[in-house]
Amino acid sequence: MARRLPSQPPTLPGFSHLHVLGAGGFADVFLYEQNMPRRQVAVKVMLSEVVNDQVRQMFQAEANLMAQLSAHPSILTVYQASVSSDGRPYLVMELCSAALSQRYRQERLSVSEVLRIAIKIGSAIETAHRAGVLHRDIKPSNILLTAYGHPVLSDFGIASTLSGSTLGAPEEGAVVGMSIPWSAPEVLLDETAGTIESEVWSLAATVYSFLAGRSPFEVPGDSNRSTDLIARIARARPQPIDRSDVPASLETSLARAMSRKPENRHASVLEFVRELQSVETELGLPQTQVEVAMDDWALATVADLEDRTRVRGVSGAVTAVNSRKRRRRVAAVQGEYSPVGTLLRQSGNAPHSRSTAVRPDPRPRGMRGLQWALVALAALVIVIAAVATLALIRSTSGDIPVVSDIEASVEGDSVEFTWPDPGISDEDSYQVEINGGALSVQKSASFRYDTQPGERVCLTVTVNQSGKLGAPSASKCVDAAPTP
Repeated sequence: MARRLPSQPPTLPGFSHLHVLGAGGFADVFLYEQNMPRRQVAVKVMLSEVVNDQVRQMFQAEANLMAQLSAHPSILTVYQASVSSDGRPYLVMELCSAALSQRYRQERLSVSEVLRIAIKIGSAIETAHRAGVLHRDIKPSNILLTAYGHPVLSDFGIASTLSGSTLGAPEEGAVVGMSIPWSAPEVLLDETAGTIESEVWSLAATVYSFLAGRSPFEVPGDSNRSTDLIARIARARPQPIDRSDVPASLETSLARAMSRKPENRHASVLEFVRELQSVETELGLPQTQVEVAMDDWALATVADLEDRTRVRGVSGAVTAVNSRKRRRRVAAVQGEYSPVGTLLRQSGNAPHSRSTAVRPDPRPRGMRGLQWALVALAALVIVIAAVATLALIRSTSGDIPVVSDIEASVEGDSVEFTWPDPGISDEDSYQVEINGGALSVQKSASFRYDTQPGERVCLTVTVNQSGKLGAPSASKCVDAAPTP
């Protein structure tokens, strides 16, 4: 079947058309130059023959969704969206390269590169899931590379909510597509429109493809029509990867992620990503950082933020405070005496005035002395317990090695930290902290971090010994290369 010719590029105010980048089933992508600020951008334009109300809704939903999620470093950035003068909706996006989708078939990608890409894209997918969104079209061609070689996930055109509804369009008559080689069996058999487990499958199938140079159920030299692929995927028995440098642990993880039964797969993309990090550690590679927003506000919509920024007290503490207030009010009404002082009795002649006479405390002097002695004894016990706890912490943490002499080297858009082994055992591990967050637990004495131009990165390393943390290292800070 011959491919169609690209559509005519629309005239867009503030943009100059340069040339076509690619053509798809529902849209074309063109290279434009934006006049202000001056930069080259990719513009995705819907085909006029497929534009209807439902497609407009889906296109608008894609624009809104990608704008909401594109703050993530591994999700393609959307600059703006609108409708051209000839009625075609379009997206203005960050210009990225699609070379990866061809390169893995033409040359062997290293295991370290594939693991790095998989963890970063997995972080993006996990972030979308936490926002309640399924991508539903995870495959090699939807993973692009920025000018700095950073992988980004693109094309949320058929995304849906975790409840199953297609974003921007009703269930019936919605335009839905799928990529057979990377789709889970239950999706191909129309048992579900998509789940977290089916996304785990698609990510694992993509990782497999990058390693094997082909999709998991594609058989070289045999028939690979859609019906053949669907039949093989339904059996869910991918062939072993014919590479000696792929560790057995990685193949085992991929096989689990592509299990025929969804319940046998990883429960989340993050769980799968953690296993990939373990493979990095096994190979002696620095662990790739997991980039997932840990705070609810980072994934909140503007409408949610007002409610989420209201201060809510701990229910138990609020109950205790209110109880004390009620007790004080009851005491005032009944004319009782406060244990921390004296209470002014109300005068019978003036209901809303208080007498200036102070009634003495009726408790015996010996009882008052005993109470003060008990208070002093309780305070002494607290002090002794605190001193003992501090001594215990110092005695246990003092035996744990402390990392020192951390070195940092900037390499392009990343920085690599290394440090000498302070004498940890096989059961010990390093806990790495970047800029006060982004924790990583690893065995290797190095850590690579992808930076933004001009970013200041500070790393701290603490030894974890049988669940106990030692003293943290001094922070090592380095400034990333400025914008070229």
